Amino acid sequence: MTPERQQAENFSVSQLACAYGGPVGSGTLRSTAEDFFVEEQLSFDLTGEGEHLFLFIEKRGENTADVADMLAKIADVRQMNVSYAGLKDRHAVTRQWFSISLPGKPDPDFSALPDNIRILDKKRNNRKLRRGALRGNRFELRIRELDADIDALVARLEAIKSGGFPNYFGEQRFGRGYGNLSRAIPVLARGKTRRKSEGMNLSAVRSMLFNLLLSKRVELGRWCSHPLVGDVMQLGGSSSLFVAESIDAELERRLNGAEINLTGCLCGKAARVMPVADAADFEQQALADYTFWINGLQRCKVDADRRSLRTTANDLQWEFQDDMLVVSFSLPKGSYATALIRELIR
Repeated sequence: MTPERQQAENFSVSQLACAYGGPVGSGTLRSTAEDFFVEEQLSFDLTGEGEHLFLFIEKRGENTADVADMLAKIADVRQMNVSYAGLKDRHAVTRQWFSISLPGKPDPDFSALPDNIRILDKKRNNRKLRRGALRGNRFELRIRELDADIDALVARLEAIKSGGFPNYFGEQRFGRGYGNLSRAIPVLARGKTRRKSEGMNLSAVRSMLFNLLLSKRVELGRWCSHPLVGDVMQLGGSSSLFVAESIDAELERRLNGAEINLTGCLCGKAARVMPVADAADFEQQALADYTFWINGLQRCKVDADRRSLRTTANDLQWEFQDDMLVVSFSLPKGSYATALIRELIR
């Protein structure tokens, strides 16, 4: 077995470092689809007019791409004319927006949709829905069969509410059985993609590398504080980046107050901002055994980027009901609810 295939098979989100000392109990998430509810929050207002029909859909037991295919067939348009901002889980109750390009056409009759897909709202807009065009997602999760010290669990929730949690990519990013990583190996070896689906495999590779780097920083206590000289910082709630060429009390204050966040690499070519000095050395050493993956991403011309090491759960609330914990919160786009839950229970 090649080293890269061994690395793909050994990688698991469950082995990543926890920020607060590990779970404080056990429980079951997703006993039913209703236990995992997520609702998209658009980043813009709809105009009410235009050639694009926006549909706010609630689905159960269906993945996003399958729903998009159904909408295309009913509307009698090509699949490329149906858009969505992001993928949502099949094993959940999810509410998300879709848009259909219908220039000069009336709204289709969607009565043929199955009962597990409901249209909650619809409105016209003058532009299509683009990937990532979200402010975030709102979650309500039910953890059943809870076995935990309630005082310790409440203390952990309070810590997450005030300090955030590591911005790991969740297991769903890697496909069933982490298969996207193995499927990426031949793509990286030849240095180019041949099918659209192979892009998802490359995204899984970047996510693995980011998670490994973040885990190293969590182990050292340097994921939300104690920056390194040369760290790339991100302004809170923004995509703006800058390099911390020196560390002073004011930078530490802004970091502790979540005005800024440390970032880690999303590997690829031609990053717009790169770490320097100690931070650059740290990233290179942390991923020194993964050169096959990094070089392959560069050959595939995947653009490098940065991602915040910390994310925050806005409006985090919780309630205990017998042996069940109900927790609700909102996350920025791209952050995973399961990354929060792993800090609570196993």
